Amino acid sequence: MLSVGGILQKQRINKGLTLHQIEKYTRIRERFLKAIEENDWNFFTSKIYIKGIIKNYSRFLDLDEDKMLAFFRREYEKKEVIKFKRKVSSSFLISDSKKYITIFLIGIFVFFIAYFALQLKLYISPPEVVLISPTVSIFKRTDKIRIIGKTEKESTITLFGERIYQNKEGVFEFDFPLSTKRNELILEVVGANGKKTIFKKEFIKTE
Repeated sequence: MLSVGGILQKQRINKGLTLHQIEKYTRIRERFLKAIEENDWNFFTSKIYIKGIIKNYSRFLDLDEDKMLAFFRREYEKKEVIKFKRKVSSSFLISDSKKYITIFLIGIFVFFIAYFALQLKLYISPPEVVLISPTVSIFKRTDKIRIIGKTEKESTITLFGERIYQNKEGVFEFDFPLSTKRNELILEVVGANGKKTIFKKEFIKTE
């Protein structure tokens, strides 16, 4: 029986596409696509990210995204099943032990709820863009300025249709020309979840 990754890989090959081409069109990093095709769920930090990538990848390959997500849930849930080899008899647990175990389990439950809530927020929110430098917007007799900013490290940044790359910390740098009195910087930033942020900043050049 084919896995969800196997189905995606087979459809991609049938269409004569490489992972690099898929990355270009979907803006999903090639290493994420490769991990999906290999069913390497441990590569990801969140189940929500996996579902988002599978959905966008399936849609691009003209596959039924709902069916692909159903296949994924079936495979993923098998890994989440925890089987207890033996039952701990309640006769070995005194009252205080039961209380501590209950508190411990509640703590774990609250932790996971908070964690998944955070992941959900990251999944549905567009990437944040922070301009580090310059800190001023008016420049005198300057032909170009150095732009330094920061966003999510997995985001895709484009300026005038050209790709801007960030480092492992999400910091990006490039030179921005100032040719007229008013110069508008427009950055298009797309996160790994497919959400987009349009960052605009105007710089003024004076004589």
